[in-house]
Amino acid sequence: MRIAQIAPLAEAVPPALYGGTERVVSWLTEELVAQGHDVTLFAAGGSKTAAKLVVGCDKGLRLQGVADHTASNLVMLEHARRLAEQFDVIHCHIDILQYPVFRDLGHKLVSTLHGRLDIPNLWPVYGAYRHMPLVSISNRQREPMPANVNWAATVYHGLPATVCPFNAKGGEYLAFLGRISREKRPDRAIEIAIRAGVRLKIAAKVDEVDRGYFDEVIRPMLDHPLIEFIGEIDESQKSAFLGGALALLFPIDWIEPFGLVMIEAMSAGTPVIAWRNGSVPEVIEEGLGGLIVDSMEMAIEAVGRAATLDRSIVRRSFERRFTVSQMAGNYVAVYEDLIGKSRSRAGRMEAA
Repeated sequence: MRIAQIAPLAEAVPPALYGGTERVVSWLTEELVAQGHDVTLFAAGGSKTAAKLVVGCDKGLRLQGVADHTASNLVMLEHARRLAEQFDVIHCHIDILQYPVFRDLGHKLVSTLHGRLDIPNLWPVYGAYRHMPLVSISNRQREPMPANVNWAATVYHGLPATVCPFNAKGGEYLAFLGRISREKRPDRAIEIAIRAGVRLKIAAKVDEVDRGYFDEVIRPMLDHPLIEFIGEIDESQKSAFLGGALALLFPIDWIEPFGLVMIEAMSAGTPVIAWRNGSVPEVIEEGLGGLIVDSMEMAIEAVGRAATLDRSIVRRSFERRFTVSQMAGNYVAVYEDLIGKSRSRAGRMEAA
C-alpha cells in the first residue's frame, strides 16, 4: 500500500523533546514501513525515518520560536496535494487545514484528530467537509462533536515495547510528566505528594501561554522538600524517569483526548493514578494499569495502593492493548476500508 503520512511542523518526527502527535506519527510510520508498506512522510527537517521524507520546513517550528504555523503547514499540504496521485491513502495529522486543500480527495484522505474537540467554533469546519473521514483517538474525544461528522474509527495510540522498557523494581517517587497547564493540574499532583508524604518529580515543559499560570500558581508550590521540578526532558530520559517511579500522577481536569503518557508509564510497569476525566476510563483498567480516582482523598489513598500493584500486570495491560503493531493494524484496517469504498464508488460510476 502506498501511504502518505502528513505530520504537523511544530516538531521533528520524532521530536527531540515534547511532542505527542509527532511521536505517534513516528511510531506509526516506522511500523508501517516495517510491515512492508511504501510510506512517504511529510514532516519538519531533522526528522528521522525509514520512510521517504519530504521536508516541509528546515526544522521544527516550535524550537524556532514560530508562534503561527499556518503558513508553513499550508505550503506543505499544497506540496502533498500535487503528489496525491502517487498515494493510495493520505493520512493527515493536522487538525483542519487539509480540508480545503484536499476537498476533492475525500475518497483517499483520512484525518486523525489528536486534540480537544470541545471547541464549538471549530465544529462548522467538520460539518462543511463531512464527506472527509475522521479518526478519533478515544471514544470520549468524540462526544462534544456534532452528530453529523464522518467518523471512520477510533484508534488508540500504541508505542514500541522498547520505548519505555519494563522496570520490575520501580522506585519511591511519584512522577508528573508532560506540560504545565491549568487543565493538567500539576497543583493537584503537588498537593497529593505533600499530603501523602511521598516525593514528587515534575518533568514538564512550560509554554509561553502557560507562563503566567506557572509563575503565579505552580512556582510558589515548588518550595517544598518533597517537590522537585526537573523541566522538559527528552525521550532517552523519559524511560528512566517513568520506569523509576512508584506511580505516575495524571490528575487532569479536562476532556483529555488520549493521554499518551499513561501508556508510556504502563509500558514501564509503572501504575497510573488518574482522575476520572476524558479518556482515562478507556485507557486505564482499574487495578491493572492503575487506579482511577474522583477526589483528592481517593488520590492520596491510591498512592499507598499503587505501591502494592504488581508491575508485571501493569505491563501486560499495556501489551494487550497499546502496542505499535496494534495501532498500525487498526490504521491499516481504516486504509483498506477507505480504498475498498473508493473502488466500489469507481465501479458504480463506470457502470453508470
